[in-house]
Amino acid sequence: MKNLITSLAFLLFSLLTCAQTSIDIKEEALGSVTVTLTGLESDEGQLMVALYASEATWLSKGYKGIVTEIVDGTATVIFEDVPYGIYAVSSFHDENSNDELDAGLFGIPKEPYACSKGAKGMFGPPKWEDAKFELNAKTITQPVKF
Repeated sequence: MKNLITSLAFLLFSLLTCAQTSIDIKEEALGSVTVTLTGLESDEGQLMVALYASEATWLSKGYKGIVTEIVDGTATVIFEDVPYGIYAVSSFHDENSNDELDAGLFGIPKEPYACSKGAKGMFGPPKWEDAKFELNAKTITQPVKF
């Protein structure tokens, strides 16, 4: 359970400090990732969404991060100028807009969170292997269901 709390805290930190890596790459090797987030029970607060570029940085240092609003239980974010490669998405619904993933007793998250490919954690955070996908076209869409 401590791992879940730590990982989710790193997610928040990643979203707030996402340092974008400068990569010298040809224009044709860049694409965009559209993330459609559905199943949110409320439009209150904000949605924090992070794109991760490797297993080593999964849930600790986001490659790019976006904070967005929720409309009718859904949101869409677009990560642009992303080099082709393997990525994963993690997000949480900051219902009270305090820029934190609130946790309850034993560090269990009180606010909803979800990852790409429907990855779920069992006695800990979701695994990179379960959440990763490949960007290999100019644009791809990744659905994330809460």
